[in-house]
Amino acid sequence: MLSNLVSEFPQHEPRPANAPRALEGIRVVDFTHFIAGPFATMMLADMGAEVIKIEAPGRGDEFRYYPPAHPQDESIGAPYLWANRNKRSIALDLKHEDGRRIARELIATADVVAENFSTGVMERLGLGYEACRESNPELIYCSVSAYGREGAFADRLGFDPVAQAESGFVSMNGYPDRLGVRALSPVMDISTAMMASNAILGALVARERSGKGQAVEVSLFDNAVLMTGYATVQHLFTGDEPQRHGNTSPDTCPSGVFKASDGAFYINCGNNKIFHRLASQVLEMPELAADPVLADRNGRIARRDELFRILDEAFIRHPWAYWQQRMRAASIPCGEVRSVGEALRSAEARERKLVSRLEHPDLGWLPNISLPFRFSETPMEDPSPAPRIGEHSRDILTHVLGYEDDSASALLDSGVVYSSVEKARAG
Repeated sequence: MLSNLVSEFPQHEPRPANAPRALEGIRVVDFTHFIAGPFATMMLADMGAEVIKIEAPGRGDEFRYYPPAHPQDESIGAPYLWANRNKRSIALDLKHEDGRRIARELIATADVVAENFSTGVMERLGLGYEACRESNPELIYCSVSAYGREGAFADRLGFDPVAQAESGFVSMNGYPDRLGVRALSPVMDISTAMMASNAILGALVARERSGKGQAVEVSLFDNAVLMTGYATVQHLFTGDEPQRHGNTSPDTCPSGVFKASDGAFYINCGNNKIFHRLASQVLEMPELAADPVLADRNGRIARRDELFRILDEAFIRHPWAYWQQRMRAASIPCGEVRSVGEALRSAEARERKLVSRLEHPDLGWLPNISLPFRFSETPMEDPSPAPRIGEHSRDILTHVLGYEDDSASALLDSGVVYSSVEKARAG
């Protein structure tokens, strides 16, 4: 499939020359791995921050090996590429004092530290917040945890599907005649990453005003409860547990998947006016809108099965293109049910330039999925592919920390600092 990138997707369009970057001059030292932490720091990197990824020598971030791997490099998997754009990597042996010393030196130069180790790991390494702020009192120190850094559950590990299950999210999704289902997309990790990046940005703004750094924490479980949406407050109002409704909505009607003659689509009639336009302008059934029961949201919900049968019989008579044109003209929120591949190649994705291709110096063309941010004055950073393990180790030692080249070579030769790139060249 990578061979099709040139024919299917455009090359990334460079940002305007000399345009400022939103986070220019901000340095992030990134101890994160897997998804929530790395995706948070990637968002900062895309906004122009310098992100230095700290990895373990040899294997690096375990997320590198989630499939599929690049055919020329097993440490460059597609999921890793997706979450680690625009970063530089240095591989340090944090079990060795020299590795920890280099980490402390980097932290002393940083605006932000991000970490998502198990609770207590950074403290045992001498890299916890209290230790770091002694040398850098203006530091923003962000911890992404599973259940918080303090309290009865601080020792628990956490992963996205577990957070989906424990938060109630799984119980809400699926069909009523079977157990709830998880979302395959790592929605809790992604949204936790968004929360972490927002928290870091808020702390940076606060530092501009006060001159003080601070510790910031985001919990996967806390975020997962938030991601159940307003169902939390609905439950507290009524005591009722949310029920599984499949593709329909308990709050609006008609909302759900319907079939045209050539495929499926989703419509969402979020209020009475939209339903009236659907009935009169799209279906040419003004009698539905005139029905005193169906004219009201609650009436439609009560008669959902009857209404869906009417709609099913109408929609199956024409292809999606017919209905799409009519619903767009009537301002009905709707869209065809697509696969991921269809979404990436859709007219909407092309219009928004969401998918492009990047050229890697050794691996050829790689895919790139843009963030949804758009800035008029500080355009997003031009994307560079996710780094190899310790790809920038020597450069970080010499240009960031000011080591002489001989000293950098000695550290690389000792294994305290590692570079897969230099190792491959030497081998």
